[in-house]
Amino acid sequence: MKTKREDVRNIAIIAHVDHGKTTLVDELLKQSGVFRENQAVEERVMDSNDIERERGITILSKNTAVYYKGTKINIIDTPGHADFGGEVERVLKMVNGVVLVVDAFEGAMPQTKFVLRKALELSLPVIVCINKIDRPEARPDEVIDEVLELFMDLDASDEQLDCPFVYASAKAGVAVLDLTDEERDMQPLFETILDYIPAPEGDPDADTQVLISTIDYNEYVGRIGIGKVDNGTIKVGMDAVVVNEHEPDRQEKVRISKLYEFDGLNKVDVKEASIGSIVAISGIADISIGDTICSPENPSAIPFQKISEPTIAMQFIVNDSPFAGLEGKYVTSRHLRDRLFRELNTDVSLRVEESESTDSFKVSGRGELHLSVLIENMRREGYEFAVSKAEVLYKQDENGKLLEPMEIAYIDVPDEFTGTVIEKLSQRKGELQNMGTSNGGYTRLEFLIPARGLIGYRGEFLTDTKGNGIMNTAFEGYAPYKGDIQYRKSGSLIAFETGESVTYGLFGAQERGILFIGPGEKVYSGMVIGQNAKTDDIEVNICKTKHLTNTRSSSADEALRLTPPKVLSLEEALDFIDTDELLEVTPKSLRIRKKILDAKMRKRGNRS
Repeated sequence: MKTKREDVRNIAIIAHVDHGKTTLVDELLKQSGVFRENQAVEERVMDSNDIERERGITILSKNTAVYYKGTKINIIDTPGHADFGGEVERVLKMVNGVVLVVDAFEGAMPQTKFVLRKALELSLPVIVCINKIDRPEARPDEVIDEVLELFMDLDASDEQLDCPFVYASAKAGVAVLDLTDEERDMQPLFETILDYIPAPEGDPDADTQVLISTIDYNEYVGRIGIGKVDNGTIKVGMDAVVVNEHEPDRQEKVRISKLYEFDGLNKVDVKEASIGSIVAISGIADISIGDTICSPENPSAIPFQKISEPTIAMQFIVNDSPFAGLEGKYVTSRHLRDRLFRELNTDVSLRVEESESTDSFKVSGRGELHLSVLIENMRREGYEFAVSKAEVLYKQDENGKLLEPMEIAYIDVPDEFTGTVIEKLSQRKGELQNMGTSNGGYTRLEFLIPARGLIGYRGEFLTDTKGNGIMNTAFEGYAPYKGDIQYRKSGSLIAFETGESVTYGLFGAQERGILFIGPGEKVYSGMVIGQNAKTDDIEVNICKTKHLTNTRSSSADEALRLTPPKVLSLEEALDFIDTDELLEVTPKSLRIRKKILDAKMRKRGNRS
């Protein structure tokens, strides 16, 4: 018989990127007494990895738990970025309701729509939290209208439309139910969660069922499955069977060796857990997302949606440049293979395939950001390798027609740059679907565009809009191939010989285009050292020094003025490289190079 477990609530915090989910979780942790009074707590304590902290984005969903008035509230902080949308879809299977965080100025954004649609499809109740009400340009009343319109667009039921609104400033640690109320603390949000989010239901006497929704990984214990106990009780030492709805033949016998629950930021050992508890289970070597852990007497899998397919791929290749092995700790194909396959332990949206060559692996993911985060993590761990330009993954329909992935791009841009953006995206096969005015002299554009049309566009977009444009994308589906796109209109400046760059050589080269390096840097023949202003590639000798004679003195060099080089970030370099180029990635350097380093061989290859 199904019963409710009143001392537990399970919620996910969902929102568009940068609307304040992680900061809100910080405050809920602080005000529920998780930290000691005098404990120093860093900001965004849930964003635990370095890249998350630097970029200010959440990449992996995180579990935590707080206590309020004797009720345990399990909170899951989810990513807001479209590339990590797969994380959000899965996490929602663990919870009984969501807190939708919306910025009081920006209002409903594309990712708000994506995560809200997923929650409504699962019939989850929604609490809307209008955050950042202390922003000078906040417009909470208009934002509420926008959110309700979004609910209607997504065919919400009457109960879902009748959702509570809470106004908050996560940074200041306050929440109110009405804008005229006095701001004190987060209590109104805690109360709303207890009142409005249903307690988890299940049958405590039935056979055990635990659906694994996320995977954690730890070097000491291996894979850790995290999921909610749907029915029955799970105990340390019990025998169980692992089944999966998408693999009907799988029935793996296992023993539960370790069981944890969440308390604040820690995992706490428990001996058993019953319905509604969110638990972490270690000791099952090949546990994966979508698995159900059941009693051996009655193994039945809980339905689970398939994980979204990757849309973009890159080759990860062993570095074979003249500088190979000088800066990295892990450089061989075995190192590279082990590391990529280890990533599959935690990242279920990733695919890794071996190719005919032992030195190259095809890695597919959800988008450029998804793959660039992996590259950045690997280089920080001491890996050295090369990657090719990202390419999209095509499909074929039943008639053999080529289909390609399409994205919806939502762009907010100052009015004066609208024309440039429309022109550039039209060249990249984008179709303008909608155009309207946004707040404060901005125009909102909505494009349907092939995913490959967006590869390499972000940097150009920021330049065209002088850094004031905001672009968000969401995967739309597959559509017939739209024709060829010319990516880069400029060629590369290529180093002619191996050596060290000198001011005299660079001064001659800078008239040809934009340089990526300054004087005193080691270069090799075939390395790309800049961007040509024209469409073709040119070789330049930047290691050339001036011949000294009686009339030519070396001090005259000091008068040569060099323009500061444009140092490319990882994303800019991935955007810049062309199909015949590679990006060499080491812990210390990023170098763009031609696939074929030898100039004669390259010319021969181009001719053929």
